[in-house]
Amino acid sequence: MLKKIIRRFLVPRSAISLYYFVKYGAKISPHAEVELSPNLTFGPGCTVSSFTKMKASDGPLTIGARCGFATGCFISPGAKGIVIGDNLVCGPNSVITSSNYIYEKLDVHPEDQGHSSKGVRIGRNVWLGAGTIVLDGSVLGDNTIVVANSLINRRYPPNVILQGNPAKIIMRRDGGHDRGE
Repeated sequence: MLKKIIRRFLVPRSAISLYYFVKYGAKISPHAEVELSPNLTFGPGCTVSSFTKMKASDGPLTIGARCGFATGCFISPGAKGIVIGDNLVCGPNSVITSSNYIYEKLDVHPEDQGHSSKGVRIGRNVWLGAGTIVLDGSVLGDNTIVVANSLINRRYPPNVILQGNPAKIIMRRDGGHDRGE
């Protein structure tokens, strides 16, 4: 617990940016809040913009090569973690989380019931539009585009364009159209 507090609050952000640059070649803004954690790994060529928060104390966060996170994103893995493939483009103010409250008991506050985690998997060459939310248990296949402000809450196949809350397939990237899938 003490190590977590020291890593989170006492290590300067510029030192964390330098650490991840030297170790992985990741370019992290000193204005980002990226946790210094053995659970966090970057592929080469990753960028993390200002005011993005990445927490990896509760579970593994594995990020592939050449992934970019725009301003204001929030990435937080639960116990089962988050795995992101190569070439992710993550628009501003997007959220990826693999943790959820347990809420089975009506007479007990959700915070007092603990957390669950199924994990999140995001494939290669995925574009998350601005304001996209990816919830625990979600899987995005390779070559997927998610339209801005969409909610991802289940498994989706590769090569599709998703839109909505919850997201639905609006187009297949091979040229076919789907309405209301």
